[in-house]
Amino acid sequence: MNDQRFVPWTLSDFSEDDRQERGRALYEELDARRSARFFSDAPVSRECIEWAIKAANTAPSGAHRQPWTFVAISDPETKRRIREAAESEERAFYEGGRASDEWLEALQPIGTDWHKPFLETVPWLVVVFEQVYGFDDQGRRQRNYYTKESVGIACGMFITALHRMGLSTLTHTPSPMGFLREILGRPANERPYILFPVGRPSDDCVVPDLRRKELAEIAIFDPPPRDVTEAPQDPGHEHEEARK
Repeated sequence: MNDQRFVPWTLSDFSEDDRQERGRALYEELDARRSARFFSDAPVSRECIEWAIKAANTAPSGAHRQPWTFVAISDPETKRRIREAAESEERAFYEGGRASDEWLEALQPIGTDWHKPFLETVPWLVVVFEQVYGFDDQGRRQRNYYTKESVGIACGMFITALHRMGLSTLTHTPSPMGFLREILGRPANERPYILFPVGRPSDDCVVPDLRRKELAEIAIFDPPPRDVTEAPQDPGHEHEEARK
């Protein structure tokens, strides 16, 4: 029996010109966003972090499970431990053979290496955990759905909220990230997803001069319908058939 309650809902209405102007304004604001690797130690209030997490929590999620946990850290000792563990993994990535030559070549324009001093410089680290499964009101294990997609959307909204407040961040994903669960004492059903350093960029902050793809490179409008009976068979499907 479905006991879900429904409530009326509507959106603010705008003229077509207003819609386009609001879309343009948001695009221009977000187009100015950059991932920073040089941060100031200027303080950021806990309230700012809370608002960003609340904004992220409005993200859609599979079956409305909201399968995410945001762990915010300002304690210097904890940040030091995270930096040391992250740099150990990153050094193995850059210098220990974990990364292919092709991958390292792709990273060269960004100028990254295993040194991550910003993990201690920033006033806040926010680690987002993916809840692989959850628990119901009786404490029974409960399946979550589309967890990676759901947490990814929430992280995008978190980044947007930070940028709107004039704060910078970086999607840092040292691999493997199991040390974050250990240091932060998270349960077995949670898996580290992204580590966000959060703060103001330093006075000498620089970012790569990157080009974003143009609309025509990423969007297709009204493609002509295709007769699926004439479509070539997907190679993955051929392999799947071969295994039967």
